Amino acid sequence: MPRKINFFIDNNYDGLKIKDYLKIHHFSHRIITVLKREDDGILLNGEHARSIDVLRAGDKLVLSLPDDDSSSVSVPVKIPLDIIYEDDDILVIDKQAMIAMHETHNHQGDALSNAVAYHLKNEGKSAVFRAVGRLDKGTSGIVVCALNKYAASCLSGKIYKEYLAIASGVFSGDGTIDAPICRPDPMKTLRAVGVGGEKAITHWKAIKNDGQNTLLRIHLETGRTHQIRVHFLSLGAPLVGDRMYGQNDDRINHQSLHCCYVRFSHPITGEQLEFSAEIPQDMAEIIK
Repeated sequence: MPRKINFFIDNNYDGLKIKDYLKIHHFSHRIITVLKREDDGILLNGEHARSIDVLRAGDKLVLSLPDDDSSSVSVPVKIPLDIIYEDDDILVIDKQAMIAMHETHNHQGDALSNAVAYHLKNEGKSAVFRAVGRLDKGTSGIVVCALNKYAASCLSGKIYKEYLAIASGVFSGDGTIDAPICRPDPMKTLRAVGVGGEKAITHWKAIKNDGQNTLLRIHLETGRTHQIRVHFLSLGAPLVGDRMYGQNDDRINHQSLHCCYVRFSHPITGEQLEFSAEIPQDMAEIIK
């Protein structure tokens, strides 16, 4: 069913055109175009309205976002999901480390997108998989999914995240890594710190160490691919278990990296939301 979003117009927007009101409220040109094409896409006080119509204080504006094209929705596959929160606009999941985000040639029918499609289908819903920010395969923790185009537009670049990581070195206090990240070979996914790369800033705080490894709490100013993994490699302290940037570790079969906390404003209500996810057992066992 279409997602209906209600707006009640106050004095601040009296005399404004609908299209300008929508732009202020993070509706992209593409979404506005979609709404204009729908018979009941834009209703003003219960009547069909054009995007150039003028709003008055006390008006009720109702927008109907159409369902996603079913051909763009991932194939539903029954895969367990650890759901932290869900409503009509967002789905917050605690992702297991070894599940990939999207289907690729190496991952057909076993990705998080498949699991979400199955969960929504069971609820009588259907939506394109819109993860707002991604976690690498091998990284566990919180993933925020937008369930419609508008929610995705509102949340893009607006989610604050913190991570737990175990670096193979001894750290104390806190610090910042400010080092550009480049892609030495455009045919490979590997990244590296290097001249001419994109600006990348990582803030870290040491939680505890065992004399060999350190549990760190991290937040990012920038969101480069593999940023945390590459930055700690550049310090000579790759993440424990990181087979791409470090070495295998018998204690864990993936990089020790977990998104443990997110904070953002709800795309519709504006309510400040916070969610956390406990460190997974395999990481906890390494740094008891």
